[in-house]
Amino acid sequence: MVTPATQEIVGVAQQLADDVLFPRALETDAADTVPRDLLDQLAGAGLYGLSGPTWAGGIDAGFDTACAVFEALAGGCLTTTFVWAQHIGAVRAAAASESPHMRDWVEPLCRGKRRSGLALAGVLPGPPRLRARRADGGWLLAGSSPWISGWGRMDVIYTSARDETDNVVWSLVDAQESPSLRVERLALVALNATNTVRADFDKFFVPDERVTSIVPPEQWTKPESAVLRIHAAFGLGVAGRCCRLLGPSRLDDELAACRSALDAATAETMPRARAAVSDLALRAAAALMSTVGSRSVLLDEHAQCLAREALFVSVYASRPPVRAALLELLGAGPFPK
Repeated sequence: MVTPATQEIVGVAQQLADDVLFPRALETDAADTVPRDLLDQLAGAGLYGLSGPTWAGGIDAGFDTACAVFEALAGGCLTTTFVWAQHIGAVRAAAASESPHMRDWVEPLCRGKRRSGLALAGVLPGPPRLRARRADGGWLLAGSSPWISGWGRMDVIYTSARDETDNVVWSLVDAQESPSLRVERLALVALNATNTVRADFDKFFVPDERVTSIVPPEQWTKPESAVLRIHAAFGLGVAGRCCRLLGPSRLDDELAACRSALDAATAETMPRARAAVSDLALRAAAALMSTVGSRSVLLDEHAQCLAREALFVSVYASRPPVRAALLELLGAGPFPK
Protein backbone atom coordinates (compact mmCIF):
# COMPACT_ATOMS: atom_id res chain seq x y z
CA MET A 1 0.00 0.00 0.00
CA VAL A 2 1.18 3.53 -0.77
CA THR A 3 2.07 5.26 2.50
CA PRO A 4 1.81 8.99 3.27
CA ALA A 5 5.61 9.23 3.00
CA THR A 6 5.56 7.98 -0.59
CA GLN A 7 2.33 9.65 -1.66
CA GLU A 8 4.34 12.69 -2.76
CA ILE A 9 6.14 10.60 -5.39
CA VAL A 10 2.85 9.35 -6.78
CA GLY A 11 1.52 12.91 -6.72
CA VAL A 12 4.48 14.15 -8.75
CA ALA A 13 3.87 11.41 -11.32
CA GLN A 14 0.16 12.23 -11.48
CA GLN A 15 0.85 15.93 -11.97
CA LEU A 16 3.30 15.18 -14.78
CA ALA A 17 0.72 12.89 -16.37
CA ASP A 18 -2.06 15.48 -16.19
CA ASP A 19 -0.13 18.66 -16.93
CA VAL A 20 2.64 17.49 -19.27
CA LEU A 21 2.10 14.04 -20.77
CA PHE A 22 -1.63 13.94 -21.51
CA PRO A 23 -1.83 17.39 -23.15
CA ARG A 24 0.85 16.21 -25.60
CA ALA A 25 -0.25 12.57 -25.92
CA LEU A 26 -1.62 12.97 -29.44
CA GLU A 27 1.49 14.85 -30.55
CA THR A 28 3.63 12.07 -29.08
CA ASP A 29 1.50 9.37 -30.68
CA ALA A 30 2.04 10.96 -34.11
CA ALA A 31 5.78 11.54 -33.62
CA ASP A 32 8.49 9.43 -35.19
CA THR A 33 10.05 8.93 -31.73
CA VAL A 34 8.87 10.03 -28.29
CA PRO A 35 10.04 13.63 -27.76
CA ARG A 36 13.25 13.70 -25.73
CA ASP A 37 12.09 16.64 -23.62
CA LEU A 38 9.25 14.57 -22.14
CA LEU A 39 11.74 11.96 -20.96
CA ASP A 40 13.95 14.78 -19.68
CA GLN A 41 11.07 16.00 -17.52
CA LEU A 42 10.67 12.53 -16.00
CA ALA A 43 14.40 12.52 -15.29
CA GLY A 44 14.19 16.01 -13.80
CA ALA A 45 11.48 14.78 -11.42
CA GLY A 46 13.77 11.97 -10.27
CA LEU A 47 11.62 9.21 -11.75
CA TYR A 48 14.47 7.51 -13.60
CA GLY A 49 15.72 6.63 -10.14
CA LEU A 50 12.35 5.32 -8.94
CA SER A 51 13.82 1.96 -7.88
CA GLY A 52 17.36 3.19 -7.25
CA PRO A 53 19.12 3.61 -3.90
CA THR A 54 19.02 6.99 -2.18
CA TRP A 55 22.82 7.13 -1.93
CA ALA A 56 22.91 7.41 -5.73
CA GLY A 57 20.11 9.94 -6.02
CA GLY A 58 17.37 7.35 -6.31
CA ILE A 59 13.95 7.29 -4.68
CA ASP A 60 14.13 3.68 -3.45
CA ALA A 61 10.37 3.33 -3.86
CA GLY A 62 8.63 0.20 -2.65
CA PHE A 63 6.82 -2.08 -5.05
CA ASP A 64 3.33 -0.71 -4.35
CA THR A 65 4.56 2.83 -4.88
CA ALA A 66 6.24 1.85 -8.14
CA CYS A 67 2.99 0.31 -9.38
CA ALA A 68 1.10 3.50 -8.51
CA VAL A 69 3.66 5.62 -10.38
CA PHE A 70 3.47 3.36 -13.45
CA GLU A 71 -0.31 3.63 -13.43
CA ALA A 72 -0.30 7.41 -13.03
CA LEU A 73 2.16 8.00 -15.87
CA ALA A 74 0.44 5.49 -18.17
CA GLY A 75 -2.76 7.47 -17.77
CA GLY A 76 -0.95 10.48 -19.19
CA CYS A 77 0.84 8.94 -22.17
CA LEU A 78 1.45 5.24 -22.53
CA THR A 79 4.10 5.78 -25.22
CA THR A 80 6.30 7.96 -23.03
CA THR A 81 5.71 5.77 -19.99
CA PHE A 82 6.59 2.61 -21.88
CA VAL A 83 9.94 3.97 -23.03
CA TRP A 84 10.75 5.24 -19.53
CA ALA A 85 9.70 1.92 -17.96
CA GLN A 86 12.32 -0.03 -19.91
CA HIS A 87 14.95 1.76 -17.82
CA ILE A 88 13.82 0.66 -14.37
CA GLY A 89 15.22 -2.88 -14.48
CA ALA A 90 18.70 -1.66 -15.34
CA VAL A 91 18.76 0.61 -12.29
CA ARG A 92 17.81 -2.25 -9.98
CA ALA A 93 20.31 -4.57 -11.62
CA ALA A 94 23.25 -2.16 -11.41
CA ALA A 95 22.47 -1.35 -7.77
CA ALA A 96 22.17 -5.02 -6.79
CA SER A 97 25.11 -6.28 -8.85
CA GLU A 98 28.03 -7.97 -7.10
CA SER A 99 30.36 -6.62 -9.77
CA PRO A 100 32.40 -3.66 -8.51
CA HIS A 101 32.37 -2.25 -12.04
CA MET A 102 28.61 -1.67 -11.82
CA ARG A 103 28.79 0.77 -8.92
CA ASP A 104 29.88 3.60 -11.22
CA TRP A 105 26.74 3.09 -13.29
CA VAL A 106 24.21 3.43 -10.49
CA GLU A 107 24.17 7.21 -10.03
CA PRO A 108 24.08 8.11 -13.76
CA LEU A 109 21.24 5.64 -14.27
CA CYS A 110 19.33 6.93 -11.24
CA ARG A 111 19.58 10.52 -12.42
CA GLY A 112 18.73 9.71 -16.02
CA LYS A 113 22.12 10.88 -17.25
CA ARG A 114 22.45 7.44 -18.79
CA ARG A 115 19.27 5.77 -20.00
CA SER A 116 18.59 2.13 -20.66
CA GLY A 117 16.37 0.00 -22.82
CA LEU A 118 15.52 -3.66 -22.22
CA ALA A 119 16.13 -6.81 -24.27
CA LEU A 120 14.36 -9.87 -22.88
CA ALA A 121 15.38 -12.42 -25.52
CA GLY A 122 17.29 -14.54 -23.01
CA VAL A 123 14.32 -15.07 -20.71
CA LEU A 124 11.60 -15.65 -23.28
CA PRO A 125 10.01 -19.13 -23.18
CA GLY A 126 11.24 -21.77 -25.59
CA PRO A 127 14.62 -22.17 -27.27
CA PRO A 128 16.97 -19.23 -26.61
CA ARG A 129 16.83 -16.52 -29.23
CA LEU A 130 20.00 -14.84 -27.99
CA ARG A 131 22.98 -16.93 -26.89
CA ALA A 132 26.00 -15.96 -24.79
CA ARG A 133 29.29 -17.82 -25.26
CA ARG A 134 32.25 -17.34 -22.96
CA ALA A 135 35.26 -15.60 -24.52
CA ASP A 136 38.50 -14.12 -23.21
CA GLY A 137 37.57 -11.22 -20.96
CA GLY A 138 33.86 -11.42 -21.58
CA TRP A 139 31.05 -12.93 -23.64
CA LEU A 140 30.05 -13.18 -27.29
CA LEU A 141 26.36 -12.66 -28.05
CA ALA A 142 24.75 -14.24 -31.10
CA GLY A 143 21.11 -14.31 -32.17
CA SER A 144 18.22 -11.86 -32.02
CA SER A 145 16.16 -9.88 -29.54
CA PRO A 146 12.74 -9.39 -31.13
CA TRP A 147 11.49 -6.35 -29.20
CA ILE A 148 13.55 -3.44 -27.87
CA SER A 149 11.66 -0.19 -27.28
CA GLY A 150 13.11 3.31 -27.08
CA TRP A 151 15.80 3.09 -29.74
CA GLY A 152 17.37 6.49 -30.18
CA ARG A 153 16.41 7.46 -26.62
CA MET A 154 18.74 5.11 -24.75
CA ASP A 155 22.45 4.84 -24.10
CA VAL A 156 22.57 1.15 -23.19
CA ILE A 157 20.37 -1.92 -23.44
CA TYR A 158 19.89 -4.09 -20.37
CA THR A 159 20.28 -7.37 -22.27
CA SER A 160 19.60 -11.01 -21.41
CA ALA A 161 21.20 -13.94 -23.22
CA ARG A 162 21.48 -17.63 -22.35
CA ASP A 163 24.70 -19.60 -22.10
CA GLU A 164 25.17 -23.30 -22.90
CA THR A 165 23.84 -24.35 -19.48
CA ASP A 166 20.78 -22.07 -19.69
CA ASN A 167 22.13 -19.54 -17.23
CA VAL A 168 20.98 -16.05 -18.18
CA VAL A 169 23.79 -13.53 -18.63
CA TRP A 170 22.53 -10.00 -18.00
CA SER A 171 24.63 -7.10 -19.26
CA LEU A 172 24.60 -3.45 -20.26
CA VAL A 173 25.19 -3.23 -24.00
CA ASP A 174 25.88 0.04 -25.81
CA ALA A 175 22.82 1.01 -27.85
CA GLN A 176 24.72 1.73 -31.03
CA GLU A 177 24.60 -0.04 -34.36
CA SER A 178 27.82 -1.69 -35.48
CA PRO A 179 28.89 -4.57 -37.74
CA SER A 180 28.00 -6.92 -34.85
CA LEU A 181 24.73 -5.22 -33.82
CA ARG A 182 22.07 -4.36 -36.38
CA VAL A 183 18.53 -3.15 -35.74
CA GLU A 184 15.35 -3.09 -37.80
CA ARG A 185 12.48 -0.82 -36.83
CA LEU A 186 9.06 -2.41 -36.32
CA ALA A 187 5.89 -0.60 -37.44
CA LEU A 188 3.35 -0.68 -34.59
CA VAL A 189 -0.36 0.14 -34.71
CA ALA A 190 -0.06 1.62 -31.22
CA LEU A 191 2.92 3.17 -29.41
CA ASN A 192 4.77 3.46 -32.71
CA ALA A 193 6.75 6.41 -31.34
CA THR A 194 8.44 4.03 -28.89
CA ASN A 195 10.71 3.33 -31.89
CA THR A 196 10.68 -0.39 -31.19
CA VAL A 197 13.28 -2.45 -33.02
CA ARG A 198 14.42 -6.00 -33.55
CA ALA A 199 18.14 -6.35 -32.82
CA ASP A 200 20.42 -8.93 -34.43
CA PHE A 201 23.70 -9.76 -32.68
CA ASP A 202 26.60 -11.37 -34.55
CA LYS A 203 29.52 -12.27 -32.26
CA PHE A 204 28.89 -9.10 -30.29
CA PHE A 205 31.50 -8.80 -27.55
CA VAL A 206 30.42 -7.84 -24.02
CA PRO A 207 33.33 -7.28 -21.61
CA ASP A 208 33.04 -8.78 -18.12
CA GLU A 209 32.79 -5.34 -16.54
CA ARG A 210 29.46 -4.79 -18.34
CA VAL A 211 27.89 -7.97 -16.88
CA THR A 212 25.47 -7.22 -14.06
CA SER A 213 24.64 -10.81 -13.08
CA ILE A 214 24.49 -14.43 -14.19
CA VAL A 215 21.22 -16.07 -13.15
CA PRO A 216 20.76 -19.88 -12.99
CA PRO A 217 17.69 -21.44 -14.66
CA GLU A 218 16.00 -22.39 -11.39
CA GLN A 219 15.66 -18.66 -10.68
CA TRP A 220 14.81 -17.04 -14.00
CA THR A 221 12.24 -19.70 -15.01
CA LYS A 222 10.08 -19.06 -11.95
CA PRO A 223 6.86 -17.18 -12.79
CA GLU A 224 6.89 -13.67 -11.36
CA SER A 225 3.60 -12.27 -10.17
CA ALA A 226 5.38 -8.95 -9.72
CA VAL A 227 6.00 -8.71 -13.47
CA LEU A 228 2.31 -9.26 -14.22
CA ARG A 229 1.37 -6.64 -11.62
CA ILE A 230 3.63 -4.06 -13.27
CA HIS A 231 2.19 -4.90 -16.69
CA ALA A 232 -1.30 -4.47 -15.25
CA ALA A 233 -0.39 -0.96 -14.10
CA PHE A 234 -0.19 0.09 -17.76
CA GLY A 235 -3.74 -1.16 -18.32
CA LEU A 236 -5.01 0.50 -15.15
CA GLY A 237 -3.58 3.80 -16.38
CA VAL A 238 -5.29 3.54 -19.75
CA ALA A 239 -8.60 2.45 -18.23
CA GLY A 240 -8.37 5.19 -15.62
CA ARG A 241 -7.89 7.92 -18.21
CA CYS A 242 -10.87 6.61 -20.18
CA CYS A 243 -12.97 6.70 -17.01
CA ARG A 244 -11.94 10.28 -16.27
CA LEU A 245 -12.89 11.39 -19.78
CA LEU A 246 -16.20 9.52 -19.59
CA GLY A 247 -17.24 11.03 -16.28
CA PRO A 248 -18.86 9.11 -13.40
CA SER A 249 -19.99 5.61 -14.38
CA ARG A 250 -20.09 2.03 -13.10
CA LEU A 251 -16.66 1.57 -14.69
CA ASP A 252 -15.15 3.60 -11.83
CA ASP A 253 -16.12 0.88 -9.35
CA GLU A 254 -14.74 -1.78 -11.69
CA LEU A 255 -11.44 0.09 -11.89
CA ALA A 256 -11.14 0.18 -8.11
CA ALA A 257 -12.10 -3.49 -7.88
CA CYS A 258 -9.48 -4.48 -10.47
CA ARG A 259 -6.79 -2.61 -8.56
CA SER A 260 -7.79 -4.25 -5.29
CA ALA A 261 -7.84 -7.70 -6.89
CA LEU A 262 -4.33 -7.17 -8.23
CA ASP A 263 -3.01 -6.04 -4.87
CA ALA A 264 -4.55 -9.07 -3.15
CA ALA A 265 -3.67 -11.60 -5.87
CA THR A 266 -1.67 -14.75 -5.26
CA ALA A 267 0.57 -16.44 -7.83
CA GLU A 268 -2.44 -18.53 -8.85
CA THR A 269 -4.95 -15.68 -9.16
CA MET A 270 -2.66 -13.01 -10.66
CA PRO A 271 -3.09 -14.09 -14.32
CA ARG A 272 -6.86 -13.66 -14.16
CA ALA A 273 -6.53 -10.37 -12.26
CA ARG A 274 -4.13 -9.15 -14.95
CA ALA A 275 -6.56 -10.25 -17.68
CA ALA A 276 -9.44 -8.45 -15.98
CA VAL A 277 -7.54 -5.16 -16.30
CA SER A 278 -7.10 -5.64 -20.05
CA ASP A 279 -10.79 -6.49 -20.39
CA LEU A 280 -11.73 -3.33 -18.50
CA ALA A 281 -9.37 -1.15 -20.57
CA LEU A 282 -10.90 -2.47 -23.79
CA ARG A 283 -14.46 -1.86 -22.58
CA ALA A 284 -13.68 1.57 -21.15
CA ALA A 285 -12.03 2.63 -24.42
CA ALA A 286 -15.00 1.32 -26.41
CA ALA A 287 -17.36 3.22 -24.11
CA LEU A 288 -15.36 6.41 -24.61
CA MET A 289 -15.43 6.05 -28.39
CA SER A 290 -19.18 5.43 -28.28
CA THR A 291 -19.67 8.54 -26.13
CA VAL A 292 -17.56 10.75 -28.39
CA GLY A 293 -19.28 9.32 -31.47
CA SER A 294 -18.03 9.43 -35.03
CA ARG A 295 -15.44 12.07 -34.15
CA SER A 296 -13.64 9.42 -32.10
CA VAL A 297 -12.07 7.96 -35.25
CA LEU A 298 -10.26 11.22 -36.03
CA LEU A 299 -6.56 11.25 -35.27
CA ASP A 300 -6.88 14.44 -33.23
CA GLU A 301 -9.24 12.74 -30.74
CA HIS A 302 -7.93 11.09 -27.59
CA ALA A 303 -10.53 8.33 -27.78
CA GLN A 304 -8.94 6.57 -30.77
CA CYS A 305 -5.47 6.81 -29.23
CA LEU A 306 -6.67 5.32 -25.94
CA ALA A 307 -8.51 2.55 -27.83
CA ARG A 308 -5.29 1.55 -29.58
CA GLU A 309 -3.43 1.74 -26.27
CA ALA A 310 -6.07 -0.57 -24.75
CA LEU A 311 -5.43 -3.06 -27.54
CA PHE A 312 -1.71 -2.80 -26.87
CA VAL A 313 -1.99 -3.54 -23.14
CA SER A 314 -4.26 -6.51 -23.89
CA VAL A 315 -1.56 -8.28 -25.90
CA TYR A 316 1.74 -6.89 -24.55
CA ALA A 317 3.75 -9.64 -22.80
CA SER A 318 0.62 -11.76 -22.64
CA ARG A 319 1.60 -14.99 -20.90
CA PRO A 320 -0.47 -18.10 -21.80
CA PRO A 321 -2.48 -18.10 -18.52
CA VAL A 322 -3.26 -14.39 -18.96
CA ARG A 323 -4.27 -14.91 -22.58
CA ALA A 324 -6.55 -17.81 -21.70
CA ALA A 325 -8.23 -15.81 -18.94
CA LEU A 326 -8.73 -12.78 -21.21
CA LEU A 327 -10.22 -14.88 -23.99
CA GLU A 328 -12.66 -16.32 -21.45
CA LEU A 329 -13.61 -12.83 -20.24
CA LEU A 330 -14.12 -11.74 -23.85
CA GLY A 331 -16.40 -14.69 -24.51
CA ALA A 332 -13.93 -16.39 -26.83
CA GLY A 333 -12.73 -19.15 -24.54
CA PRO A 334 -12.92 -22.86 -25.37
CA PHE A 335 -16.39 -24.20 -26.17
CA PRO A 336 -17.79 -26.35 -23.34
CA LYS A 337 -17.59 -30.05 -23.97
